[in-house]
Amino acid sequence: MSNTPTHRGYGALRRGRYSEPGRVYLVTTIARDRRRYFSEPRIATTTSRIIATHGTLLDARLLAWVLMPDHWHGLIELGQADLSRVVQRFKATSARALIDAGLAGPAVWNKGFHDHALRADDDLRHCARYIVMNPVRAGLVHRVGDYPWWDAIWLR
Repeated sequence: MSNTPTHRGYGALRRGRYSEPGRVYLVTTIARDRRRYFSEPRIATTTSRIIATHGTLLDARLLAWVLMPDHWHGLIELGQADLSRVVQRFKATSARALIDAGLAGPAVWNKGFHDHALRADDDLRHCARYIVMNPVRAGLVHRVGDYPWWDAIWLR
């Protein structure tokens, strides 16, 4: 048995994180205290507009995303910007828009985020389908087309 302490929390999520330009990452970030902010249509719509705005993710390309009642999943292809910087920009920009609209207080998102780097042989469309099917698996809708807060580049 090891005497090494178990490292938990947001610091452990950052440890060993490496951002590789051109790499695709599955990112998840959670609303502050898992509050269901995004169940409110005005909040979800405002946040979705920010997600879809060019430049919100700096030079990264958003391949697919879904905004759930208490979290967000995105499939992001990095440009030159660091993944942590891209996610921080997304969270800050969306929170600022909600604050400016009088829809939320200053703490919209939890600190940190979870990421998973996809391998070159991973099927991006399969991963995108997994992301956008979240509302169906959560029982929010019966068909993904009935859920308004998602997108994928393969639909354009």
